[in-house]
Amino acid sequence: MAKKYKVTIDRDQCISDMACVALCPQVFEMNEEDGKSQIVAQYRVGDNLGEGIIPEDLYECAKSGAEACPVQIITIEEVEE
Repeated sequence: MAKKYKVTIDRDQCISDMACVALCPQVFEMNEEDGKSQIVAQYRVGDNLGEGIIPEDLYECAKSGAEACPVQIITIEEVEE
């Protein structure tokens, strides 16, 4: 069974650098109202803009976006099924 990963952005600490969006637009996008990073609607968990569940094939992409974040506020962890 394919793995899934939980991606969390601490939006309160986001400095709107856009590194995550530039490297992985499949997972990250900028919020038009506050200019902070958020998870794209397709993978978002409920109404929480900073939390999503992504499929395994997007892990490397999301990881590169998280690692590029200058304030290191994006975490990725495997979801146990």
